[in-house]
Amino acid sequence: MSFGFPFAALIGQEELQLGLLLNAVNPAIGGILIRGEKGTAKSTAVRGFADLLPEIDVIKGCRFSCDPARDVDWCYECRQRKMYPESLCRPIRLINLPLNVSEDRVAGGIDFPRTIQHGKAILQPGLLASANRGILYVDEINLLDDNIVDIVLDATGTGWNTLEREGLSLSHPARITLIGTMNPEEGELRPQLLDRFGFCVEISSCEELDQRVELLRHHQSFELCPQSFRARFAAESQRLRQQIRQAREQLPLVRMPTHLQSFIGELCLSNQVAGHRADLVMEQAALALAALEGEAEVNVEQIRRVATMVLSHRQREALPPATPPPATNPSEQGRSEENNHPSEDERTEPAENQPSTAGDTTSNISGQEQDSKQTDNSDPILPQTPQEESQPDKGPSISEQVFAVGNPFKVKNISSTRDRKIRRGSGRRSRSRVSQKQGRYSRSGRRGVPGDVALDATLRAAAPFQQQRSGDLAIKLQPQDLRFKLREKRLGNLLLFIVDASGSMGARGRMAASKGAVMSLLLDAYQKRDKVAMITFRRDQAFVNLPITSSVELAGKLLNEMPVGGRTPLSAGLIKGYEQVRNYLIREPAGRPIIIILTDGKGNVSLGADKPINEMLKLAKNMSRSEQAKYVVVDTEDEGLVTFGLAARLATALGADYFKIKDLQAEELVRIAQERQ
Repeated sequence: MSFGFPFAALIGQEELQLGLLLNAVNPAIGGILIRGEKGTAKSTAVRGFADLLPEIDVIKGCRFSCDPARDVDWCYECRQRKMYPESLCRPIRLINLPLNVSEDRVAGGIDFPRTIQHGKAILQPGLLASANRGILYVDEINLLDDNIVDIVLDATGTGWNTLEREGLSLSHPARITLIGTMNPEEGELRPQLLDRFGFCVEISSCEELDQRVELLRHHQSFELCPQSFRARFAAESQRLRQQIRQAREQLPLVRMPTHLQSFIGELCLSNQVAGHRADLVMEQAALALAALEGEAEVNVEQIRRVATMVLSHRQREALPPATPPPATNPSEQGRSEENNHPSEDERTEPAENQPSTAGDTTSNISGQEQDSKQTDNSDPILPQTPQEESQPDKGPSISEQVFAVGNPFKVKNISSTRDRKIRRGSGRRSRSRVSQKQGRYSRSGRRGVPGDVALDATLRAAAPFQQQRSGDLAIKLQPQDLRFKLREKRLGNLLLFIVDASGSMGARGRMAASKGAVMSLLLDAYQKRDKVAMITFRRDQAFVNLPITSSVELAGKLLNEMPVGGRTPLSAGLIKGYEQVRNYLIREPAGRPIIIILTDGKGNVSLGADKPINEMLKLAKNMSRSEQAKYVVVDTEDEGLVTFGLAARLATALGADYFKIKDLQAEELVRIAQERQ
């Protein structure tokens, strides 16, 4: 018997209660995501809901809870039965999926003791098997590792869990209703997983004083005597159980009028939802609500009541980031005039023999030192003259322009070099060894994660000694035979963008093309689950436009609004990027940041007394000593009869990969390779 807080005693959560009840009536809805700040009883509501779940018929002795009435969904064990199986009745299960769960615990794996005893691979079912025809509950689902999310996505999408590992090749049904809770302050969900939830409900703390007082009284009574408090709501809880049972029986008889299907389609179109899952879920939810209310036919009001829960996490108010928005008026003016009226920075192309502006720049920085933060000058890479730590302007000045983002494209793969360090994490960019029971089994060793035994390697190690050992097992093992799996997986990186936003970038469409390249890299970073940060340099200093974050969408928005104008303080951009990387590596010693610099290399502002180009190359040479950081230089200089090649020199000094913008495109790389064959 459960002693959790009664579902019927919840206060101020009517929409959440309705959403949970509808999922109990009709599992085809696809689950519910509960979003709310901490302390709003999200988990309490789900645990109370578990007490109301109805009973279902299952095959007796089946580890996967197969339905005796649907032989098409039987597992491989039930299909092998020689006699028609017996059935029994039990409540629907609510299975909790912890955040630190391993892949084998979720999807299933080798039952090592039984495998050794019987001499053949035997499956140990995972949580997906236990949750078949039931509910899989994930608290703080937005913190779940991506590799586990991928397994859950595959199961919820197909209704089956397929295992292909270590001699096992089988599938079993995994028709689950997914319930997740999350606090939006701790990060958002992947769009693929978010769309799998049929409903999304936003809950908050009670705003009415009477409700808050009643909530306090309920909590106090429950803490003093849970049994008596539950007894107060036993009649209401029983009524809800009976209502769910009757609604499940009524559901196949409920009819959806044709004109209301058109109404559902109009609602989804007006909210610009992606795909057709919203239409299907809304129809199933309306049928469930009609059945819950004892109706034989769906009406308009019932569709309206479920529409908010279906559409709230799917509606789109704007075009997707991949479609560049129309240019603002300054952008249009900039592109129409850029060929005839180059900026001041463009008219004075810097070269190595150009007079330095170090004196004016140094005096300007010195005059602003009183309001600036102090830079750690103990680092040999940082200049002795501190750079002003200020925020970018709120809006572009008169001499600045905002250019639209150019068309994005598919980029070539950029990843860190593999090393022997062991890491933890998730992502899809760079391969690394991992200290967890996740990832690709690459080889075996005597040391590894406890319990992650490599069965094949262990058997090979024990095979030569079987005749010399005695015992009742099919395979006789000794401790020295054990081998453990050494795993590899792809992890995300930090992608730090250092973008030249000086006036010369506005000429001949360079900034639009550069923004298109950055947007392409940002979309690639989103797909590979990277963290991103962005620094721009213009006028006489560099700005941290975006601190380290996982929000690629925010980075794209800031990129679209980024102004262009002024001179080119390339050294300041390098220093600011170095500071960000250094601080990141202090927090993440095993991190592997990738620094992507988009510039033509024509710096014309110094931080010290040296010439701008010489200072830039010296800084780059010192920065190249970091073994953990990978540098990529994207040259934005126009191709013509006269080129300076300063970005290429910067790449050489950094030890960086060097590209022109067009070379980043995967299609261009394929074309080059074909031409060389």
